[in-house]
Amino acid sequence: MFAIIDIETCGGRFEFKKGRITEIAILVHDGLTVIDKFSTLINPECYISPAFVSISGITNEMVKDAPKFYEVANKIIEMTDGLIFVAHNVGFDYGFIREEFASLGYKYKRDTLCTVRLSRKLLPGKTSYSLGKLCDSLGILIEARHRAEGDAIATAKLFDLLMEAKNNNAQYKNKGVEDLMVRRIDKIKQYVLNKLPEDCGVYYFLDQDQEIIYVGKSKNAYNRAMSHFNSSEQKGRKMLHELYNVDFVPTGSELIALLYENEEIKKHKPKFNTRRKADTFTHCLDWFKDNDGIINFKIVAFEKSENALISFNSFASARERLELILDIHTLCLRYCGLTGEDSICFNHQIKKCNGICDDNEDVEDYNRRAMRVLNDFIYNALNFVMIDKGRTRDERSVIIIENGKYIGYGYIEESTSANSMETFKSIIGIADYYPDNDDIVKSWLKKNKVKILDFPSVTL
Repeated sequence: MFAIIDIETCGGRFEFKKGRITEIAILVHDGLTVIDKFSTLINPECYISPAFVSISGITNEMVKDAPKFYEVANKIIEMTDGLIFVAHNVGFDYGFIREEFASLGYKYKRDTLCTVRLSRKLLPGKTSYSLGKLCDSLGILIEARHRAEGDAIATAKLFDLLMEAKNNNAQYKNKGVEDLMVRRIDKIKQYVLNKLPEDCGVYYFLDQDQEIIYVGKSKNAYNRAMSHFNSSEQKGRKMLHELYNVDFVPTGSELIALLYENEEIKKHKPKFNTRRKADTFTHCLDWFKDNDGIINFKIVAFEKSENALISFNSFASARERLELILDIHTLCLRYCGLTGEDSICFNHQIKKCNGICDDNEDVEDYNRRAMRVLNDFIYNALNFVMIDKGRTRDERSVIIIENGKYIGYGYIEESTSANSMETFKSIIGIADYYPDNDDIVKSWLKKNKVKILDFPSVTL
């Protein structure tokens, strides 16, 4: 725990016997965020010269009715008890406060941490390490410069950036800062694990500004979060350094967790998610039977697709997947749209095609292999409802496929009687359609068993 402190004064440390502090701000920082604060003007019991008025803007009139230092002394002691005293040029602020307490006959002692010293070690090469110029160079806005609370808030933001710089600086081995980092990660770990249940759902990692930086799903959110903290991956450690809060949405169903995670990643585009951010699809892998009854595969523009098997964000990714499918199933370049329509494909010449393009293979044999591809990417029915686990023991989840497309999910009580597609549709939320949601459903169905209600007669 830290007490980030800034003071304003009306003289040097030894110019007056007492009453030199004119304002103080204390931000209590738990290693994750500011959790408490105190700020007040202080009557210095002496004249504030125009020189110091010009620096802070604090006038004699402003402090006339403010509390004297001894009137806030107990508050300062209580708020900083057991905390590390943090300030920019800590010797200045800590020295003044110790002198004030000494004038009251009290020995004030705290462990200290100086953000100037940390800045010089972690952010070398800056032209100036004064608070104003350093914050300008780092993009930290000081809303009230040379006022205690404004400078304390800026120092707190600088402190967070210094911890991030330490996390990214493998050359810096200062044990004191390393200990601070370890303590912070341990603290956020306990905080996150206390908030996450051992349930299935989607979890959100949030930064200091409550912005979503990562979206994940798991059948056991607690265990999945634990794996983040146990990871030694550099990117993962950077994410943990920016982590300040966590949120969780229970889904009950793992499939719904997968679908909801996909939608949320596309919606928020969190900085630490690398997959599933793209929400624009440009190409599809289509299939059709030609006049000779041969199953063909072809990459087409997304808007021209008629029998899409899988969708892609670029032609390159579509081509890569098709070539992989072609190799796995020994398909023909001609009937995958990768060579001329009347050509004997190059793969046949190097014995990677069985010769359907040279009339050396039966259509039935070729189609048998092509069907394996179709079975990997198409639903077994056009219209059906999946009944899966709910969020409670008395609840069930509902996932609907209509006309070969995922349309949404919802929840029903276990005792609910529903026997038509229309009834099920009335209880779900219609989802924004992303083609890769169908890819998720198809992949999940191949690995998991779930209750399926088939409604073959449904029409739009």
